[in-house]
Amino acid sequence: MTDAHLLSLLGIAGAMAVGAMSPGPSFVMVARTAVASRSDGLAAALGMGAGGLAFSIAALAGLQAAFLAVPALYLAIKAFGGAYLIYLGFRIWRGARQPLAITPDTDASPRSQGRSGRTFLLGLATQISNPKTAVVYASIFAAFLPREVPLVLALAVPAVIFCIETGWYAIVALALSSAAPRAAYLRYKTWIDRAAGGVMGLLGLRLVWSAVRGT
Repeated sequence: MTDAHLLSLLGIAGAMAVGAMSPGPSFVMVARTAVASRSDGLAAALGMGAGGLAFSIAALAGLQAAFLAVPALYLAIKAFGGAYLIYLGFRIWRGARQPLAITPDTDASPRSQGRSGRTFLLGLATQISNPKTAVVYASIFAAFLPREVPLVLALAVPAVIFCIETGWYAIVALALSSAAPRAAYLRYKTWIDRAAGGVMGLLGLRLVWSAVRGT
Protein backbone atom coordinates (compact mmCIF):
# COMPACT_ATOMS: atom_id res chain seq x y z
CA MET A 1 0.00 0.00 0.00
CA THR A 2 1.42 3.38 -1.03
CA ASP A 3 1.60 6.45 1.21
CA ALA A 4 -1.30 8.01 -0.71
CA HIS A 5 -3.45 4.94 -0.16
CA LEU A 6 -2.54 4.91 3.54
CA LEU A 7 -3.57 8.56 3.85
CA SER A 8 -6.89 7.74 2.17
CA LEU A 9 -7.45 4.90 4.62
CA LEU A 10 -6.61 7.10 7.62
CA GLY A 11 -8.94 9.84 6.37
CA ILE A 12 -11.83 7.40 6.03
CA ALA A 13 -11.08 5.89 9.44
CA GLY A 14 -11.09 9.31 11.11
CA ALA A 15 -14.36 10.38 9.49
CA MET A 16 -16.07 7.09 10.30
CA ALA A 17 -14.85 7.13 13.90
CA VAL A 18 -16.45 10.55 14.43
CA GLY A 19 -19.67 9.31 12.85
CA ALA A 20 -19.74 6.15 14.95
CA MET A 21 -19.40 8.16 18.17
CA SER A 22 -22.33 10.44 17.32
CA PRO A 23 -25.39 9.57 19.44
CA GLY A 24 -28.21 7.84 17.58
CA PRO A 25 -30.44 4.74 17.51
CA SER A 26 -27.43 2.42 17.47
CA PHE A 27 -26.03 3.93 20.67
CA VAL A 28 -29.44 3.71 22.38
CA MET A 29 -29.86 0.06 21.42
CA VAL A 30 -26.38 -1.04 22.53
CA ALA A 31 -26.49 0.96 25.78
CA ARG A 32 -29.86 -0.39 26.83
CA THR A 33 -28.88 -3.96 25.93
CA ALA A 34 -25.55 -3.78 27.77
CA VAL A 35 -27.19 -2.73 31.04
CA ALA A 36 -29.11 -6.02 31.10
CA SER A 37 -26.25 -8.23 29.92
CA ARG A 38 -22.63 -7.51 29.03
CA SER A 39 -22.47 -10.47 26.66
CA ASP A 40 -25.62 -9.32 24.86
CA GLY A 41 -24.21 -5.81 24.67
CA LEU A 42 -21.07 -7.16 23.03
CA ALA A 43 -23.21 -9.22 20.64
CA ALA A 44 -25.08 -6.04 19.70
CA ALA A 45 -21.73 -4.28 19.16
CA LEU A 46 -20.72 -7.07 16.81
CA GLY A 47 -24.01 -6.59 14.95
CA MET A 48 -23.21 -2.89 14.57
CA GLY A 49 -19.83 -3.82 13.14
CA ALA A 50 -21.44 -6.23 10.70
CA GLY A 51 -23.84 -3.48 9.62
CA GLY A 52 -20.94 -1.11 9.05
CA LEU A 53 -19.18 -3.82 7.05
CA ALA A 54 -22.28 -4.29 4.88
CA PHE A 55 -22.61 -0.54 4.28
CA SER A 56 -18.95 -0.19 3.36
CA ILE A 57 -19.13 -3.03 0.84
CA ALA A 58 -22.37 -1.60 -0.59
CA ALA A 59 -20.81 1.86 -0.87
CA LEU A 60 -17.77 0.45 -2.65
CA ALA A 61 -20.13 -1.40 -4.98
CA GLY A 62 -21.93 1.82 -5.92
CA LEU A 63 -25.09 1.85 -3.81
CA GLN A 64 -25.20 5.65 -3.93
CA ALA A 65 -25.28 5.49 -7.72
CA ALA A 66 -28.21 3.05 -7.52
CA PHE A 67 -30.10 5.41 -5.21
CA LEU A 68 -29.51 8.31 -7.61
CA ALA A 69 -30.60 6.24 -10.60
CA VAL A 70 -33.77 4.97 -8.85
CA PRO A 71 -34.92 7.63 -6.34
CA ALA A 72 -38.02 5.58 -5.44
CA LEU A 73 -35.75 2.81 -4.12
CA TYR A 74 -34.05 5.18 -1.71
CA LEU A 75 -37.38 6.62 -0.52
CA ALA A 76 -38.88 3.15 -0.01
CA ILE A 77 -35.90 1.94 2.02
CA LYS A 78 -35.95 5.17 4.02
CA ALA A 79 -39.65 4.73 4.85
CA PHE A 80 -39.09 1.10 5.85
CA GLY A 81 -36.12 2.04 8.05
CA GLY A 82 -38.15 4.79 9.71
CA ALA A 83 -41.03 2.42 10.41
CA TYR A 84 -38.60 -0.04 11.98
CA LEU A 85 -37.18 2.64 14.29
CA ILE A 86 -40.71 3.67 15.30
CA TYR A 87 -41.45 0.04 16.14
CA LEU A 88 -38.31 -0.23 18.28
CA GLY A 89 -39.12 3.03 20.04
CA PHE A 90 -42.64 1.83 20.80
CA ARG A 91 -41.33 -1.45 22.25
CA ILE A 92 -38.88 0.39 24.50
CA TRP A 93 -41.54 2.87 25.65
CA ARG A 94 -44.10 0.14 26.32
CA GLY A 95 -41.62 -1.87 28.41
CA ALA A 96 -40.38 1.11 30.41
CA ARG A 97 -42.17 0.04 33.60
CA GLN A 98 -41.27 -3.64 33.30
CA PRO A 99 -38.44 -4.81 35.60
CA LEU A 100 -35.18 -5.55 33.85
CA ALA A 101 -33.93 -9.12 34.01
CA ILE A 102 -30.19 -8.95 34.71
CA THR A 103 -28.37 -11.82 33.03
CA PRO A 104 -25.20 -13.21 34.69
CA ASP A 105 -22.28 -12.84 32.30
CA THR A 106 -21.09 -16.33 33.19
CA ASP A 107 -24.20 -17.91 31.68
CA ALA A 108 -23.00 -19.96 28.68
CA SER A 109 -26.11 -22.07 28.23
CA PRO A 110 -27.57 -22.69 24.74
CA ARG A 111 -30.46 -20.41 25.69
CA SER A 112 -28.07 -17.57 26.51
CA GLN A 113 -26.14 -18.15 23.29
CA GLY A 114 -29.37 -18.11 21.30
CA ARG A 115 -30.37 -14.82 22.91
CA SER A 116 -27.00 -13.31 21.99
CA GLY A 117 -27.59 -14.42 18.42
CA ARG A 118 -30.91 -12.61 18.36
CA THR A 119 -29.27 -9.56 19.89
CA PHE A 120 -26.62 -9.64 17.16
CA LEU A 121 -29.35 -9.64 14.51
CA LEU A 122 -31.18 -6.82 16.28
CA GLY A 123 -27.96 -4.77 16.31
CA LEU A 124 -27.42 -5.48 12.63
CA ALA A 125 -31.01 -4.50 11.78
CA THR A 126 -30.74 -1.30 13.82
CA GLN A 127 -27.51 -0.33 12.08
CA ILE A 128 -28.82 -0.83 8.55
CA SER A 129 -32.29 0.63 9.18
CA ASN A 130 -31.20 4.09 8.02
CA PRO A 131 -30.26 4.23 4.31
CA LYS A 132 -28.79 7.70 4.84
CA THR A 133 -25.85 5.90 6.42
CA ALA A 134 -25.10 4.27 3.07
CA VAL A 135 -25.06 7.69 1.42
CA VAL A 136 -22.75 9.02 4.15
CA TYR A 137 -20.41 6.09 3.60
CA ALA A 138 -20.43 6.61 -0.15
CA SER A 139 -19.81 10.35 0.23
CA ILE A 140 -16.85 9.78 2.56
CA PHE A 141 -15.45 7.17 0.23
CA ALA A 142 -15.82 9.51 -2.74
CA ALA A 143 -13.98 12.22 -0.83
CA PHE A 144 -11.01 10.09 0.23
CA LEU A 145 -10.64 7.21 -2.22
CA PRO A 146 -8.76 7.50 -5.51
CA ARG A 147 -10.67 7.14 -8.78
CA GLU A 148 -9.28 3.62 -9.23
CA VAL A 149 -9.29 1.72 -5.94
CA PRO A 150 -6.59 -0.97 -5.70
CA LEU A 151 -7.56 -4.36 -4.32
CA VAL A 152 -5.54 -3.94 -1.13
CA LEU A 153 -7.39 -0.71 -0.31
CA ALA A 154 -10.77 -2.20 -1.24
CA LEU A 155 -10.13 -4.99 1.26
CA ALA A 156 -8.64 -2.77 3.96
CA VAL A 157 -11.46 -0.19 4.07
CA PRO A 158 -14.30 -2.58 5.08
CA ALA A 159 -12.02 -4.29 7.61
CA VAL A 160 -11.09 -0.97 9.24
CA ILE A 161 -14.72 0.17 9.36
CA PHE A 162 -15.77 -3.12 10.95
CA CYS A 163 -13.11 -2.66 13.64
CA ILE A 164 -14.12 0.96 14.29
CA GLU A 165 -17.86 0.22 14.58
CA THR A 166 -17.41 -2.94 16.64
CA GLY A 167 -14.69 -1.41 18.82
CA TRP A 168 -16.64 1.74 19.69
CA TYR A 169 -19.86 -0.07 20.57
CA ALA A 170 -17.91 -2.69 22.51
CA ILE A 171 -16.49 0.15 24.61
CA VAL A 172 -20.05 1.43 25.14
CA ALA A 173 -21.22 -2.06 26.11
CA LEU A 174 -18.37 -2.62 28.56
CA ALA A 175 -18.79 0.80 30.16
CA LEU A 176 -22.55 0.62 30.61
CA SER A 177 -22.55 -2.97 31.86
CA SER A 178 -20.39 -1.96 34.84
CA ALA A 179 -21.89 -1.73 38.31
CA ALA A 180 -22.27 2.04 38.72
CA PRO A 181 -23.89 2.82 35.34
CA ARG A 182 -26.12 -0.24 35.71
CA ALA A 183 -27.29 0.86 39.17
CA ALA A 184 -28.05 4.37 37.90
CA TYR A 185 -30.02 2.98 34.98
CA LEU A 186 -32.06 0.65 37.17
CA ARG A 187 -32.86 3.53 39.52
CA TYR A 188 -34.28 5.68 36.71
CA LYS A 189 -35.22 2.95 34.25
CA THR A 190 -38.76 4.12 33.53
CA TRP A 191 -37.74 7.65 32.60
CA ILE A 192 -34.60 6.62 30.73
CA ASP A 193 -36.49 4.04 28.67
CA ARG A 194 -39.26 6.49 27.86
CA ALA A 195 -36.72 9.08 26.79
CA ALA A 196 -34.82 6.50 24.70
CA GLY A 197 -38.01 5.16 23.13
CA GLY A 198 -39.20 8.68 22.40
CA VAL A 199 -35.92 9.66 20.75
CA MET A 200 -35.86 6.52 18.62
CA GLY A 201 -39.50 6.99 17.62
CA LEU A 202 -38.89 10.63 16.67
CA LEU A 203 -35.90 9.63 14.56
CA GLY A 204 -38.10 7.07 12.83
CA LEU A 205 -40.86 9.64 12.24
CA ARG A 206 -38.31 12.02 10.78
CA LEU A 207 -37.19 9.36 8.31
CA VAL A 208 -40.76 8.47 7.32
CA TRP A 209 -41.73 12.13 6.93
CA SER A 210 -38.64 12.74 4.83
CA ALA A 211 -39.59 9.81 2.60
CA VAL A 212 -43.17 11.10 2.23
CA ARG A 213 -41.86 14.52 1.21
CA GLY A 214 -39.52 12.85 -1.27
CA THR A 215 -36.35 14.36 0.19
